[in-house]
Amino acid sequence: MRVALFVTCLADLMRPGVAFAALRLLEHGGCTVEVPDTQTCCGQPAYNSGDRATAMALAKKVIGEFEGFDYVVAPSGSCGGMIRAHYPELFRDDPALQKRAEALAARTYELTDFLVNILKLDGVPGDFAGTVTYHDSCSGLRELGVKAQPRALLAKLPGVKLVEMDEAETCCGFGGTFSLKFGEVSTQLADNKCGNACATGADAIVGGDLGCLLNIEGRLRRRGDMKTKVLHIAEVLAGRSD
Repeated sequence: MRVALFVTCLADLMRPGVAFAALRLLEHGGCTVEVPDTQTCCGQPAYNSGDRATAMALAKKVIGEFEGFDYVVAPSGSCGGMIRAHYPELFRDDPALQKRAEALAARTYELTDFLVNILKLDGVPGDFAGTVTYHDSCSGLRELGVKAQPRALLAKLPGVKLVEMDEAETCCGFGGTFSLKFGEVSTQLADNKCGNACATGADAIVGGDLGCLLNIEGRLRRRGDMKTKVLHIAEVLAGRSD
């Protein structure tokens, strides 16, 4: 099974360990993993800002880079959602490109969804021990239906106890450019998320989208919490890199 890993901009620039953890998990599941080295952005920031021309240019680039693989996997519901939910619509006036976009969308998965529903992993190599609480990211949850998958995988780690926070499905306030355009609203949402997460007493807040996690961690530290870990689900499931 040839799988292409869509690294995502944030993993590449801010926390490459997330991409390496995703790679370890895919290889653990028996995949032959390739990382197209010309990949850049999925186009979501431009799309969300109304810059359709740039979004289409980036989407066309991604289609060309990734359409030769059996599957495309992203450690991000946000990028996965862009490809699966929005690429076909972007090219509604170009039947040939729309067909290619639809074919790519059908083979594109968020990481935990792929591990559970395609690879059907019996176990994961991680060794994390402690209490965690899980934040459901908006795009992964609402565009891709990612909810039970990460929890099923966390349950395969004997040292992990999952404690659900209140309003786990509520936005953390990031929303890409939303956090810049509506700073006060974003800050309040982030405060609410941090408060609900910390009320669980968990050692770590875990999620599947690095944008959310960076936003949550930034707000936690500004609130004076230097102890609570904020981890991507791939980092927890894959364990340490040797």
